[in-house]
Parts: sequence; structure tokens; C-alpha cells
Amino acid sequence: MTPSVIHSTTLPEGTPEVAVAIVGAGACGLVTALSLRNAGVDCVVLERDAQPSGSTALSSGLIPACGTRMQRALGIADSVELFSQDIGRKAHGTAAPHLVKAYTSAVGPAIDMLADRHGLNFHVQEGFLFPSHSVLRMHSVAEKTGAALVTYLERAAHAAGADIVTEATVRTLWVDDATRRVAGLSFERPDGSLEHLRCNALVLACNGFGGNAAMVRELLPEMRDAPFAGHTGNDGSAIGWGRALDARLADLGGYQGHGSWATPHGVLVSWAIMMEGAIQLNTRGERFHDETGGYSEAAVKVLAQPGGVAWDIMDAPLLALARTFPDFCAAEAAGAVKICADALAVAVLIGADPATVAQSCADAPKRPLVAPFHVVKVTGALFHTQGGLDIDDHCRVLHEDGTPFPNLLAAGGAARGVSGNAVWGYMSGNGLLSAVGGGAIAAATVVEMLTA
Repeated sequence: MTPSVIHSTTLPEGTPEVAVAIVGAGACGLVTALSLRNAGVDCVVLERDAQPSGSTALSSGLIPACGTRMQRALGIADSVELFSQDIGRKAHGTAAPHLVKAYTSAVGPAIDMLADRHGLNFHVQEGFLFPSHSVLRMHSVAEKTGAALVTYLERAAHAAGADIVTEATVRTLWVDDATRRVAGLSFERPDGSLEHLRCNALVLACNGFGGNAAMVRELLPEMRDAPFAGHTGNDGSAIGWGRALDARLADLGGYQGHGSWATPHGVLVSWAIMMEGAIQLNTRGERFHDETGGYSEAAVKVLAQPGGVAWDIMDAPLLALARTFPDFCAAEAAGAVKICADALAVAVLIGADPATVAQSCADAPKRPLVAPFHVVKVTGALFHTQGGLDIDDHCRVLHEDGTPFPNLLAAGGAARGVSGNAVWGYMSGNGLLSAVGGGAIAAATVVEMLTA
């Protein structure tokens, strides 16, 4: 069943009503719910899966934020201005400036709120800078996984009194054509039955369109044959509703790729090792790009190599760093990491000229890599999209004429992000920046709307 819009406010008699309905229980939806409950606003979060997860659960759970008490405790000097400059530089000036300012301003207070009011124990990741960030600003829970982050957010939301309805796939929005107001929605249950809900405001915190093969072929043709490493809930529902409502769409060519997806194991290999001196070789034993440039655009560069694959090469110190990341440990447990005694063994493994491999390892960007080598075969993958419904700096969805819908909001993967309109605009953490910062902004907008 495809997402649809019924142009009417006449929902079935007896339909229950809630102040705010939120579609999606990833980081964006749960932060929205927590922020609403802080203000005493009732809300229902509708989640298609049996357990909240979404793109957040598949990520490393690293949230970039500036001005937090965690940064201050470490003496890290950061600001909205510096953070915004980093995002703008990475996107070559194409990131939506109103959202860059809004999200970088909102995400720090949101992190502090989650920690101080709801008990999430965030830490700033130390030891290395993620691509294009000027200072240490990646915040994570102790486990350093998105799955743990979602678990903590869900527990906090339940404790705060938010209602989370799982196995509820939203299919239809009910909208008044004359006023553009959303009256409610219909959602499908596992047995195929439909239930309905009235709401005074609707927040679309659902995912993007990376799991919709037809939309990927239409909007991201360069990734049409790439493996999709995101959540199946990325089905493009928000875009489908937007098109049916004549809402404006923006930055549909923006997305997060990743150039270090272990194949055939299907596990992420952290780009932190690249930032600290690991290299990628193609099947000829050659380095083919600057590995420190960013893991998103690396996806396209890896896919362009013979066979669409590359080989991550690291030595013992880099292996030790990699093992601090749960995803890498999972890749190692799956047998993705091969040990090669010397450059000749690497060359035999990947089918390259030994002299070329040896020279590439000697010319590694930070220091020569020292045998034994640890090698992972990888490909480029599509993780999640960064374009969607166009929104203003209050996260209100915009009509084609640029005016906002009165009670329809979007953030996170459902909305335009801050990565511009191409793969190279994505900066590490932009997805969770939009989710957490956007969720907090959407909630503040709804509170103001309901109390006006």
C-alpha cells in the first residue's frame, strides 16, 4: 500500500484524538516526543516496526553538537558559528543556511536536555577528529551505537509519559484542502486492518527514500546499483505525501554514502581508521583518493573502482583503534578482517602487483604502515538520503508557493537536511544533527502553535 492523502477532514466517527501525532520512533521522533512531554503536551508516536529503530539504530549513534556541558567539561571551545562554518565548507556553500543555523543552535541544548532531564549519559568522542569537523563535538552514549541510543531514548520517552504505538505503519493523511490543515491519519496494523487518529498537529519524523528502489533510480541514479545499508523503513513515504499535497521538495540529490561497507559481510568499518592513517587500495594495489576527504563521497569513488570494491589496509595500532568501535568488532567476528604477514600477502589476497602494494603502504598519508597488515574488502553503500520535504527554520513543511502548512511539520530523514544536493555535502553526523536538532525545534514550534 502506497502513502496517500485523503482530501477531507471527515474521519470515521469515534476516531480518537491526540494533541500531537508523530510518525517514526527513531531519534527524531523520540526527541520530539520528549521535548513535547517536557512542556506537558500529550503525544502519540507511531512506529512501523515492532521495536523502535530506524536509521538511528543502524548508525554509530554519534551526534555532533556544540556548546554542550560535556564539551565545556573537556575545555573544548566550540560555537554555533564554527559548527555552521564547518557544515557550509563541507557542502561548498550549498547547505540551506536557515537550517544550518537552526540545527546547530538547537542541538547543543537538546543534548544537555536529554542528559540533565532524562538521564542520557553522553560523552564527547576523543582521540581523533571526524572528517571536516574543526573540533571534537561528536557525542555518544557509552556503547557508541545507534541501537543503544534508541533504547535510551525510548525508555526516557516511556518514563516521560509519551505513548509509543508500534507495528503501526502510517498510510494515509487526512487534509483539509481549503485550509491545508492536517486533520488526522490512518495507520495499518500487522493483520492489514486500518486504524485512525485525529491530531491537532502532525510531525513527520519518518525516514527518507533510500529503501525505495524506484525513487533511488529516479533521484539518485549514481547509486542505483549500490547496496542499501539503511533501514527498510526508508520507503519515501514523506515524499509521497509531499507530492500529493503539492509540498515543496528540496535537496533530493543529497545523501549519505559510505565507502567502507565490508563485503559480502554487510557490516560497517569505521572511517576513524582512515582519519588516523589507514588506506584504501583498489584491485591494482593503488590508492585512488584522499581517504581523509569524507566517507560519504568515498562511496562513489569505491564503486567506480574495478569490480566496485576496495581494500581497507591497516596495521596493528590502527587495528587497536578500530576495535574500540562495536561495528568493527562485528565485522571482525564475521570474518571480514584478513591478516597478511607482508605486502606480498596483501598483493596475493587482492590480486595486485606486490611492488605497487608495498609502495602504497609506504606512502600512507600519516606514516608508513608496518606489517603485519589487516585487510578488509569493502564496497560503497547508500546509507540514508538527505533530501525531502522543504521546511522553514521552525520545521514547518512548505507548500510549493513557499507558505507553511499550518500544522504539518517534518524533520530528520523526512525533511531537507544540511548536506546540500550531492553526496560530497554530507559531513559526519549530519543525519543525527537533523534528527536531534530538528526534533527539538519541531516540538518547540508545536508547543507555540498549540498555546497561541
